[in-house]
Amino acid sequence: MKTAIVHYWLINMRGGEKMLEALLEMFPQADIYTHVYNSKAVSSIINNHRIFTSRINRLPFAKKLYQLYMPLMPNALMDFNLQDYDLIISSEAGPAKGIVPNPNAYHLCYCHSPMRYIWELYHDYSARSNPLIRFFMKQIIPSIRLWDITSANLVDRFVTNSQYVAKRIRRIYNREAEVVFGPAPIEQFLSLERKPADYYLFFGQITGYKRLDIAIEACVKSGRKLIIAGAGAKKKDIIKYTKTGLITFKGKVTDDEVKSLFSGARALLFPGIEDLGLVPIEANAAGCPVIAYRDGGALETIKENVTGIFFNNQTPDSLIEAMDYFENNEKLFQNRNVFSDHVRQFSKSAFIERMFCILDKKKRL
Repeated sequence: MKTAIVHYWLINMRGGEKMLEALLEMFPQADIYTHVYNSKAVSSIINNHRIFTSRINRLPFAKKLYQLYMPLMPNALMDFNLQDYDLIISSEAGPAKGIVPNPNAYHLCYCHSPMRYIWELYHDYSARSNPLIRFFMKQIIPSIRLWDITSANLVDRFVTNSQYVAKRIRRIYNREAEVVFGPAPIEQFLSLERKPADYYLFFGQITGYKRLDIAIEACVKSGRKLIIAGAGAKKKDIIKYTKTGLITFKGKVTDDEVKSLFSGARALLFPGIEDLGLVPIEANAAGCPVIAYRDGGALETIKENVTGIFFNNQTPDSLIEAMDYFENNEKLFQNRNVFSDHVRQFSKSAFIERMFCILDKKKRL
């Protein structure tokens, strides 16, 4: 089948782009269509394919201001002529699924999430925006919501990364979505030797919804050491919390440093709510237990009292209680084989097998 993959934008290498790499392994002759493309920011696997961009890519500073151009993207999808393709896979987290295939083509949408900044996180984004942006958001967002719902009718089948997101798709689009986990890069962590030290770990881009504040306050209050790996920390917070002697900010880390941190961490702290969350899967692949807030995709990636535990309230005290329980029952989490067996369902090979199975079902219909 002649295949096109429509990806919202290509300006970094995160979970969505790792999934794109797996799709390109499935369909090595596929063409890529996207709104904004920065060849220096993505992998050679992606760069080795034919890539077509919409008019958004030609706008001033598009590679940095792409999110401000988001209201123009639904219309910009009209730039893509996909009439010659038999299979279209849209990768949706920004506008991507609203393309128009030919009548005989099959359109599968892998929806990482309905656009959260126009739905449940709208008020959060609005509150953090300046008055001018906030004014335009109020004018534009209603029409984008209407487009988002309407364009769901152009999809033959939805696939997503967790039951948590599948419920959101059902609520917003009134469509069912099949869950296909991953793909998580577990292979690089499976052979790591565990050498637990006396610190806990927070790993990931530092943004508000990840609730790093809970992890910091819990560790400071209980006298535990915490290493924070990831970009985005505010300078004032670094100065304030480093003085305690308990909190260490590593900033952006290399792949080798990540492996070392997973190997030495007593446990990963995961106090936010994620649609799925690759970091807990990677930690578990390294044999590192996870202490997570009981909500979101973590409920599907962490096996309670086997590869991690949960805390029930998004508060420092609730997290401290969970850390106390963990330390009193740490022997429950020392069977490395159990961790390895658990994470294989999130591997790239499992993802590819499941996706081919879904497409094979379509052939038999």
